[in-house]
Amino acid sequence: MTTVELQSKEHRDLLDIIDRLRSQGISKYVDLPGIIVCGDQSAGKSSVLEAISGMSFPTKDNLCTRFPTELVLRRDPASKIDVSIIPGPERSGEEKEYLCRFPPPPVDWATKDLGPVIESAKEKMGLSGAKAFSTDTLRIELSGPTQPHLTLVDLPGLFRAGNKEQSVADAETVEKMVQDYMKRPRSIILAVISAKSDFALQNITELAHKWDPERVRTIGLITKPDTLEVGSESELSYLKLAQNKDVELQLGWHVLRNRNFHEKESTLQTRNQVEEQFFSQGIWKSLDSGLCGAKSLKVRLSNVLKDQIISQLSGLLQDVRGGIVDCEAKLERLGSPRETLLDQRRYLSRIGQDFSNLMKAAVNGAYEGPFFGGAKTEEGYRKRLRAVVQNRLTEFAEGMRERGHTRHIQDDPLEDGQLDGPVKHHQQNAISRSAYVEEVKGLMSRSRGRELPGTFNPLIISELFVEQSQPWKDLTAGLNQDILESVHDVVRDIVVHVAAEETANAILRFVDEGIESLKEDLDRKLDELLDPHYSVHPISYNHYLTDTVQKAQHARRKRANEATLVKSLGLGYLDRNYALKGSGIVALLDSLGEGVQADMDQFGCSLAVDYMQAYYKVALKKFVDNVSVLAIEQCLMQKLPDLFSPAVVLDLSDEDISHMAAESEEASAERARYIEKRDVLQAALPSLARLTKRRSRVAVKPLHIEWSSLAPAYDIDPSSSRFNRYLSRSGSAF
Repeated sequence: MTTVELQSKEHRDLLDIIDRLRSQGISKYVDLPGIIVCGDQSAGKSSVLEAISGMSFPTKDNLCTRFPTELVLRRDPASKIDVSIIPGPERSGEEKEYLCRFPPPPVDWATKDLGPVIESAKEKMGLSGAKAFSTDTLRIELSGPTQPHLTLVDLPGLFRAGNKEQSVADAETVEKMVQDYMKRPRSIILAVISAKSDFALQNITELAHKWDPERVRTIGLITKPDTLEVGSESELSYLKLAQNKDVELQLGWHVLRNRNFHEKESTLQTRNQVEEQFFSQGIWKSLDSGLCGAKSLKVRLSNVLKDQIISQLSGLLQDVRGGIVDCEAKLERLGSPRETLLDQRRYLSRIGQDFSNLMKAAVNGAYEGPFFGGAKTEEGYRKRLRAVVQNRLTEFAEGMRERGHTRHIQDDPLEDGQLDGPVKHHQQNAISRSAYVEEVKGLMSRSRGRELPGTFNPLIISELFVEQSQPWKDLTAGLNQDILESVHDVVRDIVVHVAAEETANAILRFVDEGIESLKEDLDRKLDELLDPHYSVHPISYNHYLTDTVQKAQHARRKRANEATLVKSLGLGYLDRNYALKGSGIVALLDSLGEGVQADMDQFGCSLAVDYMQAYYKVALKKFVDNVSVLAIEQCLMQKLPDLFSPAVVLDLSDEDISHMAAESEEASAERARYIEKRDVLQAALPSLARLTKRRSRVAVKPLHIEWSSLAPAYDIDPSSSRFNRYLSRSGSAF
């Protein structure tokens, strides 16, 4: 790229917009593209800044940079300098105001010495022996006819050992500060490596690899190559490094010759001439001219920064807009300031309406809106209360069918030799029907009343049924517990979604009391549904009862007749199956009469077992339906939306309102932070919009955001009034 192209108006405007955003404080909330200069102490970072800017930075000791320095270079016919301090994020409001009033001393343009400015900034930031480093940023904006369009952030040098001016704790502070900048994915890392030290021993090499393992956003800058012994292996090693043949970087390497101690008073022109002569001789003349010297470094860095801004523009716009949406969501939850009782009651009424609407949606299975998220996730499924309850009731019905009986009564197997087929699997607590009938016979003999032989005392059915249905209690209790836990989960999620944290906690305590009341009603209803099966004699007017008895008896007679026929014909398993397929045989088996049972007690016991089993089936179906409808649905599900509704808020006492909705200092401060962030991001939008208008020039594709997919990620309801106001203010650009 030529110098004319480098200094194009589009290029300058691009960098100016990003710098303006940075000066407005947007980098506190959004990662901006930029070049950060980092390296070990005494690696020559200050000399790099001097070579690029033409200004003199203090280099009299090993502790030159005590804070980040943002160097903004712009081409302009007139030479001028603007200096300011950008307070660090941990500064209080009062401290920020104090630092923003920083009056820098005048710059001597004859010497171009920035030393007095640096020292004055140190004093303003309160740096002393007790505090060696600061996160405040000194911003120096230089304009002049020879300046490139470039912005750099110079960071304090890394070190490990402490001394009287810097401690080991200070080393940790500096490393954390440097890593905070390096880990930002939009930052270009200008890693300054001193040729005076072994490459592998310099801290910056390890950190650059840590935060840029793919080596796509790191530029290596080798300084002090003139200190290498001519012809040495070290010199050859650093040459290969500069040629990108050793540690390969996508953005490559660059070499810069610094002024030595004897040349520190030389002019910038002299410095450049000495550097140009150095790279024109010896081993370094084999290096491409674009990879060495301050002049080419300016062009290279300026182009890298421009390309980085262009490549990151879409993501930057997404982050800014997404950050605004996030602020709107947080402010929606916090509501308006709640200083008066009326403000507090209005706030709770809105919360109550939002809670009731979301709970109705969860109960009715209308899972619309960002709150419910995706059904594929565990969190999304948990919020779909109707689905959770439906699935749990299905499990309950299946569990009642499979495990609701104390004894599993199985039909008697055929005699040995009559059937060579597969063996039936026996369930736990299984008992053959004949064995169970024998047990019942003993029970009936102890419960005789006035019944005739061959019949049974009706009370025996009740006793058998109570024993058989004992597992119902535990299965019902498990259902009750699981559904109540699901209700608690959904209630908590909804309250946290619609209310500020401190208010949410108070509302949850109130709603939990309501759920406890519903639980008591539900427990009473379940006891009411269970009690008749254990305390009242069996009652049923369902014809299914007698139908079931008759079908069971018919199937048993048919099975017995089948066994007799097979035995008489001497058929094996396969022959038996083939023979019994004939329609005539089937008709014969169906028409065979019932054999006479001579043992009248046996007959009565068998009949009692048939009626108990039939009644159990009828009662089980009725009980499962009653639990689902009369208990879970009527006593719990339909009442959930009214746990915290506007009508409930209306009935709350003033004391309860104040307890729930009074705003703490923390909430007020949180609202102020989100308002500040929103305002900063919104102020950035016009500038970013101007960049998008030029996207055809810089090959930036237009950004289209599908708000229906973006809003859930920021936990905000697109139908909310605050969100709609935001969209209307933002216009069609969104």
